[in-house]
Amino acid sequence: MPVSVITVAGEALVDVVHDGAGHVREVPGGGPANVALGLGRLGADVEFATWLGPDDRGHRIAEHLAASGVRLVDGAFGAARTSSATVQLGADGQPSYVFDIEWDLPPLRRTPEWLHVGSIGAFLHPGAEAVLAAAERTTAAGGTVSFDPNIRPALLGTRDGARARFEELATRATVVKLSDEDAAWLWPTLDPEAVLGSILALGPELAVITTGASGSVLATADERVSVPGEPVEVVDTVGAGDTYTATLVRQLTGDRAQPTDGSSLGPLDRAALTVLGRTCSTAAAITVGRRGADLPTADEIHLAGAPRAER
Repeated sequence: MPVSVITVAGEALVDVVHDGAGHVREVPGGGPANVALGLGRLGADVEFATWLGPDDRGHRIAEHLAASGVRLVDGAFGAARTSSATVQLGADGQPSYVFDIEWDLPPLRRTPEWLHVGSIGAFLHPGAEAVLAAAERTTAAGGTVSFDPNIRPALLGTRDGARARFEELATRATVVKLSDEDAAWLWPTLDPEAVLGSILALGPELAVITTGASGSVLATADERVSVPGEPVEVVDTVGAGDTYTATLVRQLTGDRAQPTDGSSLGPLDRAALTVLGRTCSTAAAITVGRRGADLPTADEIHLAGAPRAER
């Protein structure tokens, strides 16, 4: 479904990364910020509704995003300070986080064609209520919502409360993508197949669970396809899930066949789902093969052997 502008709503922050060898570096981060950056590098026209402080960290994030073609919406510098996350990298490259977050959502001047929401911004008040309202306005106006919860348990309160908010957003979304860790935290008694069924029952047309190096499962009401991960020597897993999400959204908003069956996304048969998953896996492998959330361009994904992400 061709979309002229993609709106991403969610947090941007500075990751203060401790690599385990005594080195500390500050890098722009935040799940939605990474998704916006990834979409920009894939050639999308993307605007980012976020909440930054008028400080050095905030301006550094803005410059980092602008270098990949991402525009901040008006009012993005409304925070008292720019949020941060202290990131500890384990020996296997897996990160753990301690957050210092201030979150609200600046007003959106227009209703998005495609709104992507997720991560801390979808759950942390007061901004979470504005995110939910934006999703409601988007769907009411005939737009499309994608949602990646990117669960951070330390910030979410009770599991039941977080699952209720997840379901509120999922019922307004056309696309839901989450990791197997997200699924296990939200539904500890269900296996991934049952989680996919539960999500689709809420109304989305496409649900995706990523399973780390093993790949991903993409499901619609009619099809379920498992796509293996790409072999790669892991350097740093920060941004891998955000890369998958950005690549998925870019493919779905590009020049694909138009819906003829009342759906929002167009044909998603087994072949189409496999292409989606393969391209996303290739993109994520590029990211984990280099340091930091350094998301790939469309040309890099194509050169790595996947179909182009923007078709």
